[in-house]
Amino acid sequence: MNTKYKIEDIGLAVWVPRELDHHHADMLRAEVEMLIHVHHARNLVFDFEETEFMDSSGIGVLIGRCRNLGYCNGVVYARNLNGRIEKIFDASGLRKIIYVLSEGENQ
Repeated sequence: MNTKYKIEDIGLAVWVPRELDHHHADMLRAEVEMLIHVHHARNLVFDFEETEFMDSSGIGVLIGRCRNLGYCNGVVYARNLNGRIEKIFDASGLRKIIYVLSEGENQ
């Protein structure tokens, strides 16, 4: 899948694909886990800049990363949520476990 990522001051930033469904979720999960391990990341930023769709499999990826990083006192952030993704965050309760960055907090 070749996930786009960047090491930033806040932590490891990962760009979520346009569609995060069951097909892409396993690939993203594996790549993010590998990146966390290779870069010894404690904080993770999911960037939803290009994301238009996310189903329950995608939600599971996010929850799993929160759980795994929580063991080392890490934090999972999200940024660039569009209206559709914001609704998913609200309905699923993701806002309770993932800190949503506002404009200006992105770096």
